[in-house]
Amino acid sequence: MPLFVRDDEITAMAAELQHLTKAPSKTEALRRALRNELARTRQQLPVRERLAAARATADAIGPSADGFDQKAFTDELWGE
Repeated sequence: MPLFVRDDEITAMAAELQHLTKAPSKTEALRRALRNELARTRQQLPVRERLAAARATADAIGPSADGFDQKAFTDELWGE
């Protein structure tokens, strides 16, 4: 869904950011800025919350196969 911003200050800031970062467009400048802010904000989440997300992903994947040998698997990947 498109996002339309009708605010002169935001338009001016987007244009300045585009110029300073040499982004090809205001859209790209805002994309980069939003990605950076999301990454920064995610890093500020408490470790407990970040680990909960990792735990949920691991639970969704399920347990590893019985008898799986990680070392043998890794050695095979490396051709050893």
